[in-house]
Amino acid sequence: MLSSTESGTDASEDQADASARVPAEDAGVGDLGPFEGLEREIRLLIRRAQSNGASIARRVHPELEASAYPLLAHIAERPGARGSDLASYFGVGRATVSRQLSRLVELGLVERTVDPEDSRGQRITLTPDGADRFDRARTSRVAMLEAALSTWEKEDVAQLATLLRRYSADIVAWKQSGR
Repeated sequence: MLSSTESGTDASEDQADASARVPAEDAGVGDLGPFEGLEREIRLLIRRAQSNGASIARRVHPELEASAYPLLAHIAERPGARGSDLASYFGVGRATVSRQLSRLVELGLVERTVDPEDSRGQRITLTPDGADRFDRARTSRVAMLEAALSTWEKEDVAQLATLLRRYSADIVAWKQSGR
């Protein structure tokens, strides 16, 4: 790889180009340690996701709460999930999931059926309307990501997805270990 002087550019020009891409409120962030920087980026990612959550939920249904979109996504990926599985996966109480599922049933997005393996339990699936609405919202969200990250190499996007999946798995494992 060429250094900036070997490639005919000045290092200060490279720094100026890089700083032009960094928002002013992020000045000095490079001084953070790796875990402090990670905490900051996760905090911002969560805040931005929360901000966009209401919009994506409304794409599914005008009366859908933002917190229900991830629940719908999980049900879409794992049809027949049980409420207890959903509560465990999201790290919330069964009562919380039950309330959200009741609302999704009211909106006609999910249906509950008796679990054939345990008649006391219920299996949750998307209704045809719920699946259609969810697919349209997800397609819209994927298109937004493609547009926003259009200058990224596909390999970089795939690597980001892999690292986020690894991060999530490690955080869940750490929480479950009780450390």
